[in-house]
Parts: sequence; C-alpha cells; structure tokens
Amino acid sequence: MPTPVTIEITVPVSPETAWRAFNTPEAVTRWNFSSADWRCPSAEIDLRAGGRHVARMEACDGSMGFDYSGVYEEVDAPRLVVLRLDDGRLVRTTFEAHGGVTRVRTVFDPLTETDCERLGWQAILDNYALYVTDFAR
Repeated sequence: MPTPVTIEITVPVSPETAWRAFNTPEAVTRWNFSSADWRCPSAEIDLRAGGRHVARMEACDGSMGFDYSGVYEEVDAPRLVVLRLDDGRLVRTTFEAHGGVTRVRTVFDPLTETDCERLGWQAILDNYALYVTDFAR
C-alpha cells in the first residue's frame, strides 16, 4: 500500500461552519470536483459511524463518471470524520480551530504513489475552500 498523503487548507470560518460545508449533500455538490470540466451532480450523506457516503462525480460533457463512495468509520462533529472507501482505502479529515480560522486537513490512502492523485485531491479541497469562504458571507 502506498504511503498516506496529507493535503490541507485554511478557511476563514469556525470549525462548525467548515464542518457543515464539508458534510452536507447540498454543499458537497457545489465544490466536490477538481476542475471546471467536472461536476458533482448528487451526494448522499448518512453522517454517522456505519453510515454511507456517495458522491457522484462526472465530466461535464458526459464522457465519464464514477461514484466516490464508502462507509463512515468515525464521526466526531465538528472535529473529525473518517471514511473507509469501498475499495478499502481510508480518508481521515480533521477540522482544527486556529485563532479565527480553521485548518482542514485530509490524510488519505492513495491508489498509487504518483503526484497526480495528490494534486487532484488538493484541487478538490481548494474548491471547498472557495465555496466555504463564500458560504460564510
């Protein structure tokens, strides 16, 4: 198994606001894509240990798509959410308050040890940061 990868951003909102923007279906569909030619048309979130997470990701031109899905292993609002993807990989996201801002850090098991996957995940987290900043206004 490749070494876990860490990505993070800082957003100018409370952990509670950051948490809501990260974990509600309506919000996830607004930011969960890595570039403008992708979209997230639907998300289902049963935010509890044992609950399912399914986010549909599709190319805007309809040429391809997939479900990003798994089961929550741990939910500790507004601090921690741990998701076990259906392929067995683990995704752990924390929300830490730091003087009026929140650091959102995700540690995930990559498919391979290439930089491409890390860059894609970071792009999605960057979209989240843009969304949550506007969400807070």
